Amino acid sequence: MPKSSTPKDAEAPFISHLLELRDRLLRSVLAVLAIFIVCAPFANQLYVYLADPLMSALPEGNTMISTEPHGPFFVPFKLAFAVAVALAMPFLLYQLWAFVAPGLYDNEKRLALPLVVSSTLLFYLGIAFSYFVVFPIIFLFFTSTAPEGVAVMTDINAYLGFVLKLFFAFGIAFEVPVATVLMVRMGVTTPEVLAEKRPYIIVTAFVVGMLLTPPDIFSQTMLALPVWLLFEVGLFFSRRMMRRKRAREAEEGDEEFDDFDDVSQDGLKQGAGRPEEGP
Repeated sequence: MPKSSTPKDAEAPFISHLLELRDRLLRSVLAVLAIFIVCAPFANQLYVYLADPLMSALPEGNTMISTEPHGPFFVPFKLAFAVAVALAMPFLLYQLWAFVAPGLYDNEKRLALPLVVSSTLLFYLGIAFSYFVVFPIIFLFFTSTAPEGVAVMTDINAYLGFVLKLFFAFGIAFEVPVATVLMVRMGVTTPEVLAEKRPYIIVTAFVVGMLLTPPDIFSQTMLALPVWLLFEVGLFFSRRMMRRKRAREAEEGDEEFDDFDDVSQDGLKQGAGRPEEGP
């Protein structure tokens, strides 16, 4: 008789998964710390580079300030840690992928890896777009609207929190093509349904831009328009993916029909070759 499974046998795979999760989390933490150690000596230079869009927009003679005694020391290190996490993101996503990959089917593995790579690149693209395109425009707008007699001198910690929030907002917003393709691939919706709901998606993009960006029309629009365009990109690739899927299903259906037709023809030939039985 086969041995019945014991609680210890059931716990063994669970414990092995926990050990693997611990190892991968430890590798992720060590990777972030290693990059942080490399970035820490350049913390001040990193902050100067981050503050360049605001410093370029400030009136002549205005500077940034620190309202906290420990701000000049800790704030650049906070930025260095954020940079370390951002640079380690591909490795962190790989550790996540390696942990969940054994439980995926082959078709899911083929889909998941391109999605991980594309989502990482789009996140970096969103950060670059906010820094090189959005920041110069909104900071010039903010500084030019200051009332007369008000000196614009931004606190370095407040500025860091502000730009990190915008980096995250634009990085997440640039994931729209991945989200669109994933929803269509999982069968949640279809490209035709998404195309019909385009007006609602555009309105939603402006609402999201209003919630995630400062309360001005420039930053709201500069987030909403890329979201809309990226939605169109995701819709384009979703349609291509569905056309290939339908063509593949049609080919498989034709092959099954041909196989059935061959079997039927063989049966007819065999039946025709048999001698007729007498009464």
